[in-house]
Amino acid sequence: MASAGASAEPAAARLAASAPWDAEADDALVCLAVRDETHDVKTFVLAPRAPRLFAYAPGQFLTFSFEIGGETIHRCYTVSSAPTRPHAVSITVKRVPGGPVSNWLHDTLKPGDTVRALGPMGDFSCFTHPAQKYLLLSGGSGVTPMMSMARSFHDLAEPRDVAFVHSARTPADIVFRGELETMARLDRAFRFHAVCEADAPDEAWTGLRGRLSLDILRQAVPDFMDRAVFVCGPKPYMDAVRAMLREAGFDMARHHEESFDFGALPQGEQEAAAEAEKALDAAPAGGVRTFRVEFAKTRRVLECPEDITVLEAARKAGIRLPSSCSKGLCGTCKSKIAAGTVSMTHAGGIRQREIDAGMALLCCSKPTSDLVVER
Repeated sequence: MASAGASAEPAAARLAASAPWDAEADDALVCLAVRDETHDVKTFVLAPRAPRLFAYAPGQFLTFSFEIGGETIHRCYTVSSAPTRPHAVSITVKRVPGGPVSNWLHDTLKPGDTVRALGPMGDFSCFTHPAQKYLLLSGGSGVTPMMSMARSFHDLAEPRDVAFVHSARTPADIVFRGELETMARLDRAFRFHAVCEADAPDEAWTGLRGRLSLDILRQAVPDFMDRAVFVCGPKPYMDAVRAMLREAGFDMARHHEESFDFGALPQGEQEAAAEAEKALDAAPAGGVRTFRVEFAKTRRVLECPEDITVLEAARKAGIRLPSSCSKGLCGTCKSKIAAGTVSMTHAGGIRQREIDAGMALLCCSKPTSDLVVER
């Protein structure tokens, strides 16, 4: 028995936490552990310095602010842990060749280091769209929100029929493979199927092979038409799944997909850039005012009508700006307005104190005067 003067076990102190984590009050999260999931995927376990409880819906994400090479970079990462284990939160990140954030996380972030985060955010969750039977479809790192959902139902021993189908390049790329196979072994209501395109160097794949197709889906989950479907993965994967379900006559009201392609540029950028700057130089119809927007660091200048956002105007002018959700949720496009004013309608991706300091989300900010933006 410990003496009365002995210090409390840190784990016991963390479990005794009763106050919720509030990013508005303290946005600093300390890295507790770094865990290898595959050869190029790591999980980072985070928690505040003072014991706090995390509350979120499985499938939601956090927006992070990283200081890398003297620059502040924002990224959104889905929480891969489950709210049933509220004393810490985890993100699972795949190394992307040339990716400034994923490589920094893999090579630099270690236990004891601190990052800043805001959230949770997003409505891509089984809690938002409840059902008795689910089909979770993921490709690559899109496994993270599905893992949070699967872990939640497993921990709660909820009587839910969950089929989880994950697509990977090889068996060596199946993230959370061991845990998912264990969950399927312990819970008869949970089924896990991996679909691999090729063998791994040290394992010949004997399971479902190729890219996900209707034939493979019917083989793995014969009753998929009766389920609520959640999809997350690279854009080509989500496009293919959407087309496949429509071909099968699936009720798309029960189809839900992650609306972010984390770390990528906005979906419509190629088409928007092709419109060229002349689309903004033309005199706007209907008496709409146009304002001058100057980006101070790059010295680029454009004309932005008052009825479109600064981000949209920048896209049309071929100016690449950091962005992700384009809905005022994630904070990736957060910028300092050095001069001028905007009308901003956001969805939680910026705090009031940041607005008071002159920050704005360019994806949901329309100019009300000429602007100077620190970009």
